[in-house]
Formats: sequence, structure tokens, C-alpha cells
Amino acid sequence: MTADRDAGDVPPQRVDKPWGHELIWARTDRYVGKLLVIEAGRRLSLQLHEVKDEWIHVLSGRLLLTLEDDDGTIRDQELGPGDGARVRTGRRHRFTALERSELIEVSTPELDDVVRLEDDFGREGTSAP
Repeated sequence: MTADRDAGDVPPQRVDKPWGHELIWARTDRYVGKLLVIEAGRRLSLQLHEVKDEWIHVLSGRLLLTLEDDDGTIRDQELGPGDGARVRTGRRHRFTALERSELIEVSTPELDDVVRLEDDFGREGTSAP
């Protein structure tokens, strides 16, 4: 038995990244669901979003969440399986894998809303994968 599909439905999409990969498993005009796989020792850009609001939930591994708080101070917090955090619009943040990590991200749908402030892979100022 197959589920009914809307014309805009797309199958899951894997996007390779220099730090690992992401699998976009849900995409609508209201939200996006992703599985992020970050290889040990790799980290995402220090970034912020002008519109996008997201929540993460760690499935496996350990990662360091670098996140700006209400006072504008950037703090580090170690997260492991079962931990989660909200990354509010406009907050500087970064994920660093202390071990190979898998996490679920659910966000608003603005996938290209990335302002890269620092990047280990030379992507500052771009929204390139």
C-alpha cells in the first residue's frame, strides 16, 4: 500500500557536506526535518540565521554546542544522546562533533538562510553546502 503524495512531495535528499552529510527527510512550506551526521573532530560553521528557527535532538555521539545566549554571550555545552536545544533566530551557533554524531534538526523552511561568520572549509559569507 502506498501513501497518497502531494505534487510538491519529494523523496529524502542527501546533501554531502565537508563535515559529514545531512539527509533532508521532510520538507514543507512550514517546516523541514533533517538528519545531520557530523564526523568526529569536524564542526559546522559559526553561523546565524536571519529568519530560520531550529531545534536539535541528539540521537548518538557527543557534540559541543556553541550557542549565543540572551545576553549575547557565546557559551559551550556538551550534548549527548537524548539531549536537545533550540537555536533561536539571530543566535550565533556551531556544532562540533566530539565523537561521530547523529542529530535530528527540525526547523522553519529557510534552508539557504545561513550567515557564516567562521568556517573551517573556506565558506565564510556563503550559503554553499
